[in-house]
Amino acid sequence: MAVPAAAMGPSALGQSGPGSMAPWCSVSSGPSRYVLGMQELFRGHSKTREFLAHSAKVHSVAWSCDGRRLASGSFDKTASVFLLEKDRLVKENNYRGHGDSVDQLCWHPSNPDLFVTASGDKTIRIWDVRTTKCIATVNTKGNKDDVVTFIDAKTHRSKAEEQFKFEVNEISWNNDNNMFFLTNGNGCINILSYPELKPVQSINAHPSNCICIKFDPMGKYFATGSADALVSLWDVDELVCVRCFSRLDWPVRTLSFSHDGKMLASASEDHFIDIAEVETGDKLWEVQCESPTFTVAWHPKRPLLAFACDDKDGKYDSSREAGTVKLFGLPNDS
Repeated sequence: MAVPAAAMGPSALGQSGPGSMAPWCSVSSGPSRYVLGMQELFRGHSKTREFLAHSAKVHSVAWSCDGRRLASGSFDKTASVFLLEKDRLVKENNYRGHGDSVDQLCWHPSNPDLFVTASGDKTIRIWDVRTTKCIATVNTKGNKDDVVTFIDAKTHRSKAEEQFKFEVNEISWNNDNNMFFLTNGNGCINILSYPELKPVQSINAHPSNCICIKFDPMGKYFATGSADALVSLWDVDELVCVRCFSRLDWPVRTLSFSHDGKMLASASEDHFIDIAEVETGDKLWEVQCESPTFTVAWHPKRPLLAFACDDKDGKYDSSREAGTVKLFGLPNDS
């Protein structure tokens, strides 16, 4: 394996200043009090439970901002919403309307009743859990030609379309909503001003395809996951890489920061989810899986991790239901 760019110091890359890689090797003096405390908690809360959500593979899971509901989107063209009741998920409703696979979904950042789905049918749909109805359907170009569409959530109309000359993988605003980040197929993070959409910076983050990006809720860091199996942690203000996590062997597909910004879950085709302490990179826990994991989401208030895996061996078998969502962090005796 080639030495990852994120593992080199600035001099090795001939870079300095913002966007450069800071050396990240450090000698740990043993687990922090936080790690020891969380490990103690997970020893008593290491149970993972499965909940049937769909009739086919689940692509995406996400929590509402108040943590009361979990939504999932599936290859079966539907979204499902669960209520979190004590130590279990209770299915509330199934949302139908898309003509193709539901590939991504997310909740409104401050309204716990609204969520949005994006589908292979080239539409996005906004749903209200109070009425269980679709309140808006917005058509997009939705092609594979790397066009990003910006939609006004109030008017439900497209307000901008931006064509990119590179493979766009994942997109995210920063926590202040004044910068827009894209990860691309060349291993770069492209940063644009928002709403002007003027290029601010391009960072060479990884030597191979940069797949996913997430911002920590505290606004201190963002993390990227790459086809080189590395997760790199970046300082938001300085735009320098401060740390790399390298316990996965396969391309990193999904990331999630815990509600306190102190844990980072990352997953891939490896049959475990890595949970790291953000400040040290130390391994805090690993969650065993039977197949590749393509979506993970920490609860916004508690150390509960929702996730969904690929169907075992790529085919449905009688020993395991397709279309389940899983919840880690439940009491062992629940």
